[in-house]
Amino acid sequence: MLRAMKSDIQAVLENDPAARNTFEVVFTYSGLHAIWAHRIAHALFKRKWFTLARIISQTSRFFTGIEIHPGARIGERLFIDHGMGVVIGETCEIGDNVVIYQGVTLGGTGKEKGKRHPTIGNNVVISSGAKVLGSFKVGDNVNIGANAVVLREVPESSTVVGIPGRIVKRNGARVNDRLNHAQLPDPVIEMLRAMQKEVADLRAELEREKTKERYKQPVAGGETRP
Repeated sequence: MLRAMKSDIQAVLENDPAARNTFEVVFTYSGLHAIWAHRIAHALFKRKWFTLARIISQTSRFFTGIEIHPGARIGERLFIDHGMGVVIGETCEIGDNVVIYQGVTLGGTGKEKGKRHPTIGNNVVISSGAKVLGSFKVGDNVNIGANAVVLREVPESSTVVGIPGRIVKRNGARVNDRLNHAQLPDPVIEMLRAMQKEVADLRAELEREKTKERYKQPVAGGETRP
């Protein structure tokens, strides 16, 4: 336990440029406090002291704003930066050297039993607001972009962005230039563009009909001719 706690402190010092010294990290970093509380709760959970484990996890949630189910398995050197709103489900598994930012959810997709939360590999970065939902694996060395919604397995050494999450890089090479972070298709914008084009087409058709009417000339008997 003490070795894991030391590695947790070192992870903060290495990943956060605002961390000045060990004393500051130990007494002011809520993400670190949540991880330590979880390590105690998880040890009790494995011994089937479920209620006491939940009391500790909920108390930690109250003070840190980070909710980690005591059943979740967390590796070494996890760094939760800021952390408010982070939720980690019961059957979630997290590898070593993982970085999680605020607002991240590692959750399930329904009321299914058994393994229902994701398995996160080693050296993974999950950016602010991202949601990883379901029982699948996120491979090693993966980067998940801010506010991405990941619903299926992600191979190692990939970068995922968007809603739903799309792989835009694999092993350092771009998968599709059109799917970069700045040019992801927005379904609402695409729909508005389609509506705008339809309105423009209708206006053009109306103008053509008006032009035809103007060029029609009256003839004998009240009929008209072009």
